[in-house]
Amino acid sequence: MRAVAYSIRSFEKEPLAKANHKKHEITLISNELGIETAEYATGKEVVIISDKDKVTLDVIEKLAALGIKFITSRSLTLEHIDEKAAALHDIKLASISVSNADSATMDAKSFYSKIANDTIHNLDYWQNTKCNGDSCTISQDCESHIIAGEFQSRIDQNPA
Repeated sequence: MRAVAYSIRSFEKEPLAKANHKKHEITLISNELGIETAEYATGKEVVIISDKDKVTLDVIEKLAALGIKFITSRSLTLEHIDEKAAALHDIKLASISVSNADSATMDAKSFYSKIANDTIHNLDYWQNTKCNGDSCTISQDCESHIIAGEFQSRIDQNPA
């Protein structure tokens, strides 16, 4: 898959490259994702972000106009993403299974390797069309996915 990774710090580059094994074409940039930097996603299918990237309705609309189909966050939650806007634009979301609490029990190299592996795993699943949910933590087994209807029901019950 063609992807752009935003908010990449220097120590994240090597673990991500090793996890990727040249399977996906990933452009790494240090800039945070925003309305001004969304253009870096031109020609890509996937946007990889961190919890520092605030993905608002305006950003989602810009990414959708550029043809983005997937957003994966290098974080446990998707609270920094306008999930309702993503669903309205048919952009699938995923997070990873690593939390900040894991950093207390893992050395830094293992922690960032786990984040990278989960991120690439998300891309692998999407590339192989194994995920059809709107929002999920696909680095875990598929049964944990929230399928499209369930996710839309949750949005309808809890409008932002």
